[in-house]
Amino acid sequence: MKSVIARARFLALACLLALASCSTAPPEGITPVSPFDVQRYAGKWFEIARLDHRFEKGLSDVSARYSLQPDGSVEVVNRGFDTGSGAWKEAVGRALFTGDSQRASLKVSFFGPFYGGYHVVALDSDYCWALVIGADRSYAWILARDKQLPPAIRTQLVEKARQLGVAVDQLLWVAQTRSDS
Repeated sequence: MKSVIARARFLALACLLALASCSTAPPEGITPVSPFDVQRYAGKWFEIARLDHRFEKGLSDVSARYSLQPDGSVEVVNRGFDTGSGAWKEAVGRALFTGDSQRASLKVSFFGPFYGGYHVVALDSDYCWALVIGADRSYAWILARDKQLPPAIRTQLVEKARQLGVAVDQLLWVAQTRSDS
């Protein structure tokens, strides 16, 4: 019962992203990556850094798994460890391209018809790391295929985020110390 309540809370908090940013277009001055290959982007990503929000407050070891669906949508499974409750939380959502699938501009929903923007604005040529910005600059994530990024890449991504108007001094560096079980 406790895990059901924890999951419901995590789902409700994840929904705040969609409710807080009803717009799905990229912020002015933000250009999503193009060309973009969703097949290569699919799989597991670790959250290296983020601008913190209520739906992720207190979570460490956050990861996201993206799976292409037969209808062209992308299943999104976000998972993180709640350091307060000592339990894993998970939210399952759906992402859709906002236009051409060769452009890394999607909208994501964890709750019904409410979508939030998800725009990949920097991406390694081997799809090893990414910088993602939401519908406004108050939503930003640095993601990687591994739990750690080399310092030079971290610096590069922080500088890119700064150039795009993200409050990089507010980035929360996410602990990635637990096994995902």
